[in-house]
Amino acid sequence: MLSINEKNIREAFVNASRKEVTDITLPAGFAAIDWHKLDYLGWRDPKIARRSYVVAPVADGFIGVILRQAEAGPRSRAQCSWCQDITLPNDVVFYAARKSGAAGRKGDTVATLICQNFECSKNVRMLPPVAYLGYDVEAARLERIATLQERAAAFAALVAASD
Repeated sequence: MLSINEKNIREAFVNASRKEVTDITLPAGFAAIDWHKLDYLGWRDPKIARRSYVVAPVADGFIGVILRQAEAGPRSRAQCSWCQDITLPNDVVFYAARKSGAAGRKGDTVATLICQNFECSKNVRMLPPVAYLGYDVEAARLERIATLQERAAAFAALVAASD
């Protein structure tokens, strides 16, 4: 992921009011983020319960999305829709995002299951187990990284799409 500064992050949010953008608390250690190890930037708001943020790179820049964690969790162990890691060391939760524009103002949302603390970039960089003799684990890892980038960007674009 390309590095992004605070001003660009705040300008990227498509489903937020000006007040909500002003209230965004950047992630702890923002200045020290290793952007080469991220496919999107995601973090939980330390001040507002169940609120999180995602900034995903897209073809023409970045799209920022405010997420709201559902009050109830999945009844069984869920799989992250973005990294699809089957050996998750962390919880997966249901996040919903208000759509941008008029659709969002009338209450339309989109939702997905994501790693609770946005560990997807770390998960897809772990080498997968060898599935069969001759299995190229590095190629599989690179494919998982590309797929995560596509899924994060597609979700952000879905939130940003005006109806």
